[in-house]
Amino acid sequence: MIQYFLRLLVCAVMSVSVMAQTTPPLSGLKALGAPNNPKVEVAWNRYYDWKGVTEIVQRLAAAYPNLCTLESIGKSYEGRDLWALSITNRETGKDAEKPAMYVDAAIHANEIQAVEVALYTAWYLLETYSTNAFVKELVDTRTFYIIPGESPDSRDKFMHSANTPHSPRSGQVQRDDDGDGLINEDGPDDLNGDGYITQMRIKTVGGRWKISQDDSRLMVHCKPDEVGDYEVFQTEGFDNDGDGLINEDGDGSYDPNRNWAWNWQPSYKQSGADYYPFSLPETRAVSQFIASHPNIIGGQSFHNAGGMILRGPGAKEDVIEPNDGQLFDLLGKKGEELLPGYRFMITWKDLYSVYGGENDWMYATQGILPFTNELWTPFNMFRQKPDKDNWFGESEQQYLFDKTLLFGDAIVPWQEVDHPQLGKVEVGGVKKTFTRMPPSFLLEEECHRNMAFLFWHAYNLPKLKVLDVKTKPLGADLTEVTATILNERSIPTRLDVDVKNNISRPDWITLNGGTAITGGIRNSRYEKTFTEQKSRPQRLEVPAIPGSSTVTVTWIAKGTGPFSIDVDSQKGGKVKAAAK
Repeated sequence: MIQYFLRLLVCAVMSVSVMAQTTPPLSGLKALGAPNNPKVEVAWNRYYDWKGVTEIVQRLAAAYPNLCTLESIGKSYEGRDLWALSITNRETGKDAEKPAMYVDAAIHANEIQAVEVALYTAWYLLETYSTNAFVKELVDTRTFYIIPGESPDSRDKFMHSANTPHSPRSGQVQRDDDGDGLINEDGPDDLNGDGYITQMRIKTVGGRWKISQDDSRLMVHCKPDEVGDYEVFQTEGFDNDGDGLINEDGDGSYDPNRNWAWNWQPSYKQSGADYYPFSLPETRAVSQFIASHPNIIGGQSFHNAGGMILRGPGAKEDVIEPNDGQLFDLLGKKGEELLPGYRFMITWKDLYSVYGGENDWMYATQGILPFTNELWTPFNMFRQKPDKDNWFGESEQQYLFDKTLLFGDAIVPWQEVDHPQLGKVEVGGVKKTFTRMPPSFLLEEECHRNMAFLFWHAYNLPKLKVLDVKTKPLGADLTEVTATILNERSIPTRLDVDVKNNISRPDWITLNGGTAITGGIRNSRYEKTFTEQKSRPQRLEVPAIPGSSTVTVTWIAKGTGPFSIDVDSQKGGKVKAAAK
């Protein structure tokens, strides 16, 4: 009898296998903007833990070996690989010799969808390279360095443990938040065992909360002249360590985005700064990767939430060079067009002060033009301004969105539980995947629109072209050689902060075919006068090739040629041309 059932099982498995082999793929019509028959199928209506992220990046690197390489740039505190994808067409040049766009995501672990936006960007670049001319030009002429997540430990903790939308924000490096000699001993507790940390409420005459008239699930503050029915505690939990406090020592407490070596301030001035810059294994590994790729000139970090396109400086006392500020404005205002409901903002002025932030470090010490996008805005719920400027908390509009579009999936109904210190309490409220994160049907749109903003930035990275190399015989075996180099895009080969502070080397323009006696940069393309480089004129040092403009250089050389020039810009790429 057992053998009979085993034969039936084998036959069933073989039947399913044959059906899988013979069933044709679903037919249909590709939607505009989507890849045509992607090699790597990814569902963009869900969020992936670090195992899922690892599988996606490994599949992409395996499917596109000519365009994509994958490396681990270090380990997180708990030993997870920090992945970096390098995407470019290596047949058109080495990745390190092209202007590069740097992308990272989720330095704050609870800012979950940032990872999906970074992954979607890598996936889209690779899957549409052969069919989309715009993407092909980007991948042929630029390099994209993409770190899809900076806090993998707490990302997995967020996904696989009970949490609020706001926890855990930092990594899992252990810290004693309350100074009692114990580590993470009093975090939130899932009192009803549903996998979410929601709110607690206690029915109390004279409390300062009441049930909303619009939705019985929502608690709202009482007006000054109202007597309320409830007291509300923001998170589920109890006093684990018996010190009279609830949830005062959970994961982290440090802030990885305050741990960078520019205008770093100790914790009494900048909360979360930790002990010293790059004290965390994740920030140290990422900073070393960036610094070891001096061809990076554009930067994009993805965070959440609030629908913001942020540029520096993070602190009022920091300075953005005026011409660099114009570039930020050019790109940021375009971002407002591409991202409905997003606002282009200056961090310290329009949001709050940040000391020791990643983007300020990239700008001030690496000469990179970086943005931070705070992903997801309540504007996208009903395509209108939110009923109040409440980006992270609970509001009537969010509960209406849940009721009418998510059909109750985002809210935990109130239920009574026994609390070890407070007695009978009720727990309920928003799930960890609500308020800060878009729901499934809006996630792919969030990915695509933010990617489009990143592409706009990458398109405007420097693109060099030699317009001409002209020669003029001077007699006595001497030749005047003049070359004009055009930067076809808006961003110069070096930002003003870079030139001012000598962050990267100057651009090099080298004469081949003769021995330079003198040479320099022409004061105007149509004037003969030039600023002489008195030392080693064979290789002229040009501070920068401006955006959407030209630089003209001149040599007087011994020899009659043939002549050619090499242009070598660390952040602007390499081109060469021969005299005609």
